[in-house]
Amino acid sequence: MDLKSFYDLKINDLKEDPIDLSNFKGKHILIVNVASKCGFAPQYKELQTLYENHKKHLQVIGVPCNQFGGQEPGDAAEIEEFCQVNYGVDFLMTEKIDVKGKNQHPLFEWLTEEALNGVSSSKVKWNFQKYLIDDQGKLIDYYYSITSPTSKKILKYLK
Repeated sequence: MDLKSFYDLKINDLKEDPIDLSNFKGKHILIVNVASKCGFAPQYKELQTLYENHKKHLQVIGVPCNQFGGQEPGDAAEIEEFCQVNYGVDFLMTEKIDVKGKNQHPLFEWLTEEALNGVSSSKVKWNFQKYLIDDQGKLIDYYYSITSPTSKKILKYLK
């Protein structure tokens, strides 16, 4: 496998429209696999706060996934409604995908394979695992579910 540019990856938004990740060159990107019925769902509020406070330099991307405890059973419309009604989410949300296993989406292959991202390999352990990309499309680090989106571990890169 060859190192691949993050900006060449393809994924659709919740409405099935393609997202051009190269539109975010020059911004940090925080990618989070999300699930409405997860105990970590209140992090949507923190993600929204983080996005509002740093949107000049940061794009938050929520990626719905139903692979952990069946905690994202909804369709696109249900996911969108849940996020907006309960947490006022207006950051970018993608289509529902697999973040691990044989049908792992290429975005998460890149995020979890050192051979593709050039930084580190990881396994997605649960909902609300976070991946931080720098303003040049390089993986900075990943954070498990217990790490708050507004943690100093993440904020130190957004100065």
